[in-house]
Amino acid sequence: MLTAEVTIKPQFHDFDPMQVVWHGNYARYLEEARAALLDRIGYNYPEMVASGLAWPIVDMQLKYIRPIRYGQRIRVTATLVEYEHRLRFDYRLRDEAGGEILTKARTTQLAVRISDGELMFASPQELLDKVRALL
Repeated sequence: MLTAEVTIKPQFHDFDPMQVVWHGNYARYLEEARAALLDRIGYNYPEMVASGLAWPIVDMQLKYIRPIRYGQRIRVTATLVEYEHRLRFDYRLRDEAGGEILTKARTTQLAVRISDGELMFASPQELLDKVRALL
């Protein structure tokens, strides 16, 4: 499947009083990796809008294995695992230095027609063609 990876160094404002990354910031880290993968595919948010579709996240799952601490750099890998009827991405957040898995995650996005809010049950041909060209 298709993957992309980004490196992130969480900043001071990302941490909670217990000195670990606050759980709400993980969605932003996933977004950075997902956007890198969508750029690789050539179907990021501007292309989605141009095709008349919004792709809201309808499900997000996170499994926290180890906390991310101040000064730690992490690698976030996004992998496209479904694309024909929805976009499903799996993620791994790893410690950059040792490679240890810190968090596992998954997001699911569905296509919704912008003009009327109608849920689409198949991905547009433009997306299918772009993904298949990279496989």
